[in-house]
Amino acid sequence: MSSLATILKQAEKKLQSAGIEEAKIDAWYLAMECFSITKTDYYMNPNMEIPSEQYQTYQAMIQARAEHIPYQYLTHQQEFMGISFYVDENVLIPRQDTEVLVERAMKYANNADILDMCTGSGCIIVSLGKLCETKSLTAVDISKKALEVAKKNASTVEVPVTFIESDLFAKVTGTYDMIVSNPPYIPTKVIEGLMPEVKEHEPMLALDGTEDGLHFYRILAKEAGNYLNKDGHILLEIGHDQGQEVKALLEDAGFSEVQIIKDLPGLDRVVIGKKNCI
Repeated sequence: MSSLATILKQAEKKLQSAGIEEAKIDAWYLAMECFSITKTDYYMNPNMEIPSEQYQTYQAMIQARAEHIPYQYLTHQQEFMGISFYVDENVLIPRQDTEVLVERAMKYANNADILDMCTGSGCIIVSLGKLCETKSLTAVDISKKALEVAKKNASTVEVPVTFIESDLFAKVTGTYDMIVSNPPYIPTKVIEGLMPEVKEHEPMLALDGTEDGLHFYRILAKEAGNYLNKDGHILLEIGHDQGQEVKALLEDAGFSEVQIIKDLPGLDRVVIGKKNCI
């Protein structure tokens, strides 16, 4: 058996050699998962001996992380809006940027029928259902495997969601008070320059926004109004340089009160539009 302190140092060194930016943090996160320990446990007994079986499991996880597999896919957990979500290679890892979308959507969510387009892990719709008194929740994704993850999260968090396997609005019926979406928005040519954790391991289907990154926004802008109730809202997460273009798409489609919401660093992150009263 080896001591925890020694194991952590070896893991950190291995990850650093592999070019992992947050080597120390990732080594620790994986240790917490694998050994079921806290930092307090470590500080109280840094030389605690780790059983061989747990050590082998940890070594395998460190090797996988050294190959740039995101640690969230190794632990199958990611916190979002204070909720722990299950994630695997079939869905994007929830990011803090998307919390901007959820926080803004919460302003319109009470007693609302909500549709989440391109739901992925379900982090948006499940968070709204958990944190707000919504009327109904519906989530759509083209990926059957992604929907399986979203269903697992909805069940774990105990939020009732209706799931639809559909290519955008193809199989959607009815109307909603709010449509939220974090669609694929990265231009195809940009993906190749992303960090290995993203371009090699996160699902391309959820990343690729085609040539200019605006493909899905064009469809959402054109069709969303058909599925929104009077005075309903659409909220879209965007890339930091897509604000004005997506705003124009919504305005051209007849949405009113279109506005761009910035994230904490001051970058464009969400575009909101309201269906005109007819």
